Amino acid sequence: MTASARDALLESLLENARYSTEDLARMTGLDASEVEAAIADLEADGVVRGYRPVVDWESTDRERVRAVVEVNVELDRETGYADVAERLAGYDAVDTLRLVSGDYDFHVEILGESMRDVSAFIADEVAPLPAVTQTVTHYAMTTYKESGVDFGDGDDDDRLSVSP
Repeated sequence: MTASARDALLESLLENARYSTEDLARMTGLDASEVEAAIADLEADGVVRGYRPVVDWESTDRERVRAVVEVNVELDRETGYADVAERLAGYDAVDTLRLVSGDYDFHVEILGESMRDVSAFIADEVAPLPAVTQTVTHYAMTTYKESGVDFGDGDDDDRLSVSP
C-alpha cells in the first residue's frame, strides 16, 4: 500500500470510523481485502489506538464535567517527564494527557460526574504528586466542537439585531 493510500484511509477513519469496508475501499481506491489488511496492520502497529464516539453529553440526561488542568512539575535526577506522565495516565479520570510547550508542562483533561468529583481528584491525586508544583483548573462550560465534530446546528444566530 502506498503512503498516500494509507493517509487517505486514516483520514477516512478520522472522518467516520463506522464507514463500511466497502465504503473505505471506494474512498481510497483499494480493494476491500486491502482495506481490511491495512486496518489490521495499522492497529497491530499501534497507529490506530482505538475507536470512540464523539458524545454531546449536554444532549443526554447524564451530567459529565470536563476540566482542563494545567500542571507544572519540577523534575529531579530520578524523575523525568515520562515518569510523571506514566503516573498521571494511570488514572481513569484522566481522559487526555499531553506534554506541552509554554507556561506549563502538562495539559491534562479530566472527566468526572461533577465539579466536586473533579476538584477532589485534582486535590487528592494530582496536586500531591512529588513532582507537581502547581495546578490550574479550567472547567468546560459548553462544548461547541470536539474531535472535528461541530455541536451546533449552524443555523442559529442568537445575536440581537441592532437597528438605528
